Amino acid sequence: MSETDSISLFLNGSSFAVVGASLDRAKYGNKVLRAYLQAGRDLVPIHPREPVIEGLLAYPNLSSAPGTFDGISVVTPPVAAESIVEEAARLGIQHVWFQPGAESPAAVARGRALGMNVIAGGPCILVTLRYHES
Repeated sequence: MSETDSISLFLNGSSFAVVGASLDRAKYGNKVLRAYLQAGRDLVPIHPREPVIEGLLAYPNLSSAPGTFDGISVVTPPVAAESIVEEAARLGIQHVWFQPGAESPAAVARGRALGMNVIAGGPCILVTLRYHES
């Protein structure tokens, strides 16, 4: 599948989570969250300690968040990526987009081996969703 097809499949979803969401508006974990908001997407921030980010209830992990997610954007250190892929797979999440700098070769390979649509090493969702600072 081409990268364009992978991105289209990802964006066709209706519910998303940002794993590694941040309170700090200068960090990519916050910018990615705001890009989804600017695009009018339904999303949940995932952060191990923060209860609210950008006015949205945040959850410590995917398993504790209510509902299901069509896709997740990962904005964490690469060392966390493998456990995130495993948790996503257990929850039936099919689409994982590793934002630049968050990808781990092992996590990318594992996600693909599990049959997930994995986007890595390519464009950032900020570009794709045409994010602008506000």
